[in-house]
Amino acid sequence: MWQFFHKLGSPKWFYGIATRFMPWLLVAGLMLLLAGLVWGLAFAPKDYLQGNSYRIIFIHVPTAFLAQSMYIMMAAAGVVTLVWRMKLADVFVKAVAPVGLVFTFLSLFTGAVWGKPTWGTWWIWDARLTSMLILLFLYGGVIALDRAINDEKSAARAVAVLVLVGVVNIPIIKYSVEWWNTLHQPATLKLTEEPSMPTEMLVPLLLSIAGLYLLFGWLACLRMKTEILVREQRTRWVKDMIMAGGR
Repeated sequence: MWQFFHKLGSPKWFYGIATRFMPWLLVAGLMLLLAGLVWGLAFAPKDYLQGNSYRIIFIHVPTAFLAQSMYIMMAAAGVVTLVWRMKLADVFVKAVAPVGLVFTFLSLFTGAVWGKPTWGTWWIWDARLTSMLILLFLYGGVIALDRAINDEKSAARAVAVLVLVGVVNIPIIKYSVEWWNTLHQPATLKLTEEPSMPTEMLVPLLLSIAGLYLLFGWLACLRMKTEILVREQRTRWVKDMIMAGGR
């Protein structure tokens, strides 16, 4: 286990593993996401209260899940950066933060699209919406802080601290609908309870979530590989790889 952990900290080893698995992540992610979206948007039955407007959940819920999950992953990487000082953990945070920013924005945007016909307004300072907006600012803050500090090691430590401080917002997002009287509906999926939606709606939603997570894995690997090449450009293995690719 520890041997694998140390291997995972090697940029060269990760680069090779990521290159091997990326095509599978891309193909599987696209297939699952396409199947879930087509099924959910075109063939799933109407909701008896919301009609067709509910179909935005097949985009909104996966992006909201992923936006929060990515920040938790970044927080875990932040711990690794501060405790074990593994360069790959910082590479992950730097590569994933812009992706998290985009998915948080998509979650807020699709939520607004759903809120207009449901609540009669695009935005309301609801606890869930406000805490998601804070998450958007946290992603932006991580990106800005990383770019503001020129020294790579100092930037990695500062970003890790900021990510760990901001992770307190994740349980607030999750439990906001239970702690406060909010307009936002309760969680669509709960691990400890039976799903509140019929199978015809649940299955495409799960497919969309799984597909988006796999696509995130592909995108994270792609961005991490790019960052690794930038950081390791003077190392022998990168030079040899570039020369071999040139031939």
